Amino acid sequence: MATRGSRSEKVKRIFQQFDANRDGGLNREEMAALVVAVNPRVKFSDEQINAILDEVFRTYAEFIDPAKGLTYDGLLRTYDDGAGDVDRDFDALGLELNPEETIIAKGGSEAASSSSIADERAVEAQKKQRTAAWAVSPNHGIVFDDTWKLVDDLEILIKRLKSKQEKVNNNSNNSNNNNADAFSDAGWSRELGPSTELSDKRIYWEESSHDYNVFVKELGVLRSKADGARSREEAFDGHMAIGRVLYEHQLFKEALVSFKRACELQPTDVRPHFKAGNFLLALEAAESGGNQWAYLLPQIYVNLGISLEGEGMVLSACEYYREAAILCPTHYRALKLLGSALFGVGEYRAAVKALEEAIYLKPDYADAHCDLASSLHSMGEDERAIEVFKEFQRASEMYTRVLAVWPNHWRAQLNKAVSLLGAGETEEAKRALKEALKLTNRVELHDAVSHLKHLQKKKKGKKNGNGNGGEGGPFIVVEASKFKTVATALQVRAFQKVTRLGKCDVEGLRKEMRDNDVPVSYSGSGGPTKSIRKPNLEEILRRLLISLKPETFQGAIKAINERILSVLDDSGSGRVDMGMFYAVIAPLCGGHSDKRKRVAFEALLWRPVNEGSSQITKTDADKYIKLLRAIYIPSHGMSEMLEVHGEEGGDSSVTVTFNQFLAMFDDPDWGFGIMSTILKLEGNDRNRHGNHVCSVCRYPVIGSRFKEVKARFSLCNQCYSEGKVPPSFKQEEYKFREYGSEAEAMKAKCVCFSGQSHKKPIAA
Repeated sequence: MATRGSRSEKVKRIFQQFDANRDGGLNREEMAALVVAVNPRVKFSDEQINAILDEVFRTYAEFIDPAKGLTYDGLLRTYDDGAGDVDRDFDALGLELNPEETIIAKGGSEAASSSSIADERAVEAQKKQRTAAWAVSPNHGIVFDDTWKLVDDLEILIKRLKSKQEKVNNNSNNSNNNNADAFSDAGWSRELGPSTELSDKRIYWEESSHDYNVFVKELGVLRSKADGARSREEAFDGHMAIGRVLYEHQLFKEALVSFKRACELQPTDVRPHFKAGNFLLALEAAESGGNQWAYLLPQIYVNLGISLEGEGMVLSACEYYREAAILCPTHYRALKLLGSALFGVGEYRAAVKALEEAIYLKPDYADAHCDLASSLHSMGEDERAIEVFKEFQRASEMYTRVLAVWPNHWRAQLNKAVSLLGAGETEEAKRALKEALKLTNRVELHDAVSHLKHLQKKKKGKKNGNGNGGEGGPFIVVEASKFKTVATALQVRAFQKVTRLGKCDVEGLRKEMRDNDVPVSYSGSGGPTKSIRKPNLEEILRRLLISLKPETFQGAIKAINERILSVLDDSGSGRVDMGMFYAVIAPLCGGHSDKRKRVAFEALLWRPVNEGSSQITKTDADKYIKLLRAIYIPSHGMSEMLEVHGEEGGDSSVTVTFNQFLAMFDDPDWGFGIMSTILKLEGNDRNRHGNHVCSVCRYPVIGSRFKEVKARFSLCNQCYSEGKVPPSFKQEEYKFREYGSEAEAMKAKCVCFSGQSHKKPIAA
């Protein structure tokens, strides 16, 4: 390493080389010449040169002489700050120190030698001071001296790249109270060394630029140096350090390359797997490493949960968040993520418990407050939800600070809207919600829209003395008994569309049963079942619905968990009878209706009690039909649900053939006779009805149109299934005609006119 004396002499020679007018300063032209000369492989544009000079003259303003430019002391400071490599620049310029200068630099005496050693130590301390804290950490820091050289060289390369294309959005007001969770962001831990860079500012790298490509090539040279180390341990140390420096500067893509290379060099070391995002491998390495990596397990579980949640696997994510919270009960972020994930799958009571615990540990946790309020609202406890917002009135201010750093952070926009709504600022909430809508189409956002609309209507209803908006509101809700047609089938069809089960060919269920057998287990009553945990069932559904985007799949899981799994897992064990599950979803899957019924029957045959037979027990058949009705026909659900779960065991000697099963299934009163209507709705879903709009929601009618016979208003599928009618048409009873298309409506109108012409004689 060069001593301070030799460094200063080299800087002086460089300064003199470019001080063309010998005035003791480097003006912009002279500085531009220096920058170009020490970077011979880089072709700078005028704009880039000007940007570099602006940065230098602004950063080192105290060393700028207005008449002359950057002084020698200023140039020396730039090198001390790591803006350039003195030795490299000196060699690149082909300069040499004269023997006299070398002697002067060395000092020629013990005193000078002692002084230079002290200077060298000072330089070493300076270097460590400007390096991130992780580098000098005894557990995770740099081990080999040559690795420090790689780090210094890389810092210079990044500094050079940053001076050319840095696009940083500084946020001086953003404090460490930034608790927003973004599932789309990298779920890397801050446990392995916090990054002030990441918390203070966001850097946008232009990866398609020429400068960036040059940087990648030079980075490749450094990686080759790391690979050429004297041992695998030193090579590992080099690649880990390179990855960490790149990560600190938010060069995540390049950091990942280095961490993956480190994984190859030391497969059993948890750190590179952890940083590379290979959380399952990190988990395996940590669990097999004894106590050495035990402290990392909670964060690995959290990161694995975030990764799974980003793929739409929310039930699986819940398992890992729960494990993290068990291992580290004070891990408030794990509890918050667990609560939010539980809320995402409709398990509101459990969500409230986890979120309240997170808030107890960190009272100013904004995201936890927002999700807690949403969970309470979903449980119908709006008064408690309002209290949550009163306890945290500055939530919207925090989200505003987050958005200053990450303008495209859709979740921050969403939570800002919810917090504004809780504070009673409805108009501001609408604007924030519109911004969130521009950024994403996630199912959570649609839930939030419904939440917003509901609270607004409820607020108006209280003013008017009517929970649905009053007599002058947009609609009134009437009892289902006053509707005389197929509201239940419409609700089932709506569920089918939300879950996208129609996209799953029923043949896929048959293949799952054939190719992926489930081990037999025993329930509390002692009967054998093929049951699995909910996260494992989620994996099967992901295979069946592989074409869905993560956010769409997450919405499907929420609906299935709320409507089906909550019934099948009534004991709360977390396990589901797969034979019964396959049989329940088969009627809503894609394929011919006969095949759907056949696969439902085969799913019941697949259960251990029927396996190997061509018939199912009468007990199983009865239980299945009652479960089907309890799940899909809510009006009969509770009584039949209680009846079903009270029937464990029974006479297994009485069996049912497939034809007998069909008769039970198609029974219009005691079976699932609405399936014929569901099939009709599937075919009519995309039909439009000319200029007809729904009299309640005012949207164009798509699918079936329901026309009230007496009042002659029309409803869409959704409003009809929810029992909504215009307030101006309130009457004792409603009778609707269903039209699948306008052709049907025209045909009915013609028949009506024809009947009237035969009944009434023409007046004379």
